[in-house]
Amino acid sequence: MKNGHSNGRRPEPRRIVLLGATGSIGRSTLDILERDSERFSVAAVAGGRDAAALADVARRTKAEFAAIRDESAYSALKEALSGTNIQVAAGREAVIEAAVRDADLLVSAIVGAAGVEPTHAAISLGRNVALANKECLVCAGAPFMRTAKKTKAALLPVDSEHNAIFQALGGEDPSRIERMIVTASGGPFRTWSRERIAAATVDEALNHPNWAMGPKVTVDSAGLMNKGLELIEAHHLFGVSADKLEVVVHPQSIVHGLVTFSDGSVTAGLAPPDMRVPIAHCLAYPDERLTTPAKRLDFAQIGSLTFEAPDFERFPALRLALDALAHGGGLTNVLNAANEIAVQAFLDRRIPFSGIAKHVAEACEAALRDGYAQEPASVEEALGVDHIVRERSRSALAVDAPSGMLTLQ
Repeated sequence: MKNGHSNGRRPEPRRIVLLGATGSIGRSTLDILERDSERFSVAAVAGGRDAAALADVARRTKAEFAAIRDESAYSALKEALSGTNIQVAAGREAVIEAAVRDADLLVSAIVGAAGVEPTHAAISLGRNVALANKECLVCAGAPFMRTAKKTKAALLPVDSEHNAIFQALGGEDPSRIERMIVTASGGPFRTWSRERIAAATVDEALNHPNWAMGPKVTVDSAGLMNKGLELIEAHHLFGVSADKLEVVVHPQSIVHGLVTFSDGSVTAGLAPPDMRVPIAHCLAYPDERLTTPAKRLDFAQIGSLTFEAPDFERFPALRLALDALAHGGGLTNVLNAANEIAVQAFLDRRIPFSGIAKHVAEACEAALRDGYAQEPASVEEALGVDHIVRERSRSALAVDAPSGMLTLQ
C-alpha cells in the first residue's frame, strides 16, 4: 500500500475498487470515501442488479469503470451514465474485470458466494483486499489463503469482529494465543423461547436491535448462523485452530472481539456498532486513522457491559457451523451454500424460520453421505461443489434459480 506524507507533500490518492457498491457495506464505504475524497480515487465499482443505485455511486465517486452483474440491467446502467466518461460493462466477467483493475485496495463487499471468484482474481494479482465477504474463506478458505500467501496480498478484515481482533492482536506471535472470542449481539430473538423463534416471521427476523444490514446477513444474525460463519472466517484469517475459537453473546455490541494470550492477559477491540469504523480502518491502513462520524462511546453513560453463553438449543445454526468447522474439509462450503438458499426460501416465505437450520443440517448430512464434503483443492473446485449444493437446495425448497443474482447486491 502507498505510504503517508513524504517531504511534506500530500500523497497521491489511494486507488480503490468497490465490489458490492449498492449494498449495506458499499453504502457505508461510500460515506467514508466522500468524506475524504481527496485521499481516494475510485478505479471501479460493481453491483448486482440495481442500475440506478450503481450509477449514483459511480457518479458520486467519479469511478472510471462500472460493472453490473445482471446483464439485463446493462442498458439501464449505460443510459444512467450517459454523458460521463465512465466505462460500463455487464455480466460475471465484467465484475471480475472490475476486481482486477489497477488499484491499491479492493473492498470486497459482495454478499454471498458470488463474491468469491472476483475477489480471488484480485488476490491472484497480489491486490490488497478489505474483506467484507465471509464466503471467500467459508467456501474456499484453504486455497484462498494459499493464493494470498503466494502473492503476498494483504487481507484486511472489514467485519467488526475480525477487525477488532486484528487490531487487538497488535502483531503478537500467533502461537501465544490461547483463546479468540467473537461476540454476538444475540439478535432480535436473544430472549425468545425455542418455540417462538421457530415460528418467527420475516419482519421479526429483519428487526435487528443494533445493526443495519442487508436482509441475508440480518436473517443469518437472527439465527446466529452469522457468528458461525465468522468463526470459520477467523480460523482461516488468523490461522487459529477451531478449539481456540469461541462465541460469547454481548447484547450491547460494544466489545466486538477479544484475544486471550498465554500469560493470561486479554486484549479487546471496542467500538460503537457502526460499520464505518472498521471500514475506515481498512481504507487507511497502515498509514493513518481517518475521522468518522461514528458516535463516540461514553462509558459512564453506558454503565455496564454484559456477556452470556450462546444457547445452542435455541440457535441450532450456530452448532451446525461449529460442527462443520470441527469436521474440516469442505463441509463449511456445503453449510454456506445450503444456508444461502434456505435463507432466500425463508425471505420468500416458503419455509418457516426453523426450516433454515433444518435444511442446512440435511444438506450437510447428504454431502457427507455422498462424498462431496472433501477439502477443495482449488477455488474452482469449491465453486463447483457450491453449485451442486445450491441446485440440490433449490430443488428441495422450490426456490427459483436467479441466474447467480441471489445474494449479489
